Amino acid sequence: MSGPYVIRGSVSLPEAELMWRFSRSSGPGGQHVNTTDSQVELRFDLARTESLPPVWKERALARLADRLVDGVVSVRASEHRSQWRNRETAAVRLASLLAEARADWG
Repeated sequence: MSGPYVIRGSVSLPEAELMWRFSRSSGPGGQHVNTTDSQVELRFDLARTESLPPVWKERALARLADRLVDGVVSVRASEHRSQWRNRETAAVRLASLLAEARADWG
């Protein structure tokens, strides 16, 4: 799975702007899951991105302000045994967050 990740319509995030981190998951899967880095944290620097339209970026910064740390939004996924599936889940969560941040203004 590689970018760009489509948020809505022609708006997408390039892979180069996404920061992935992997760690051991405490999720389902028995003992094996505890020995692999299946938990995924996906970070996106919303404050510094140039891939979003300016109006969208401003709206997202305002609506997601309580979730941002130094302008960076972060989502996690650990419910799957597979790191690949957790990556997909995290990417979908980030896309949904950003799409919802602009949903009520068209």
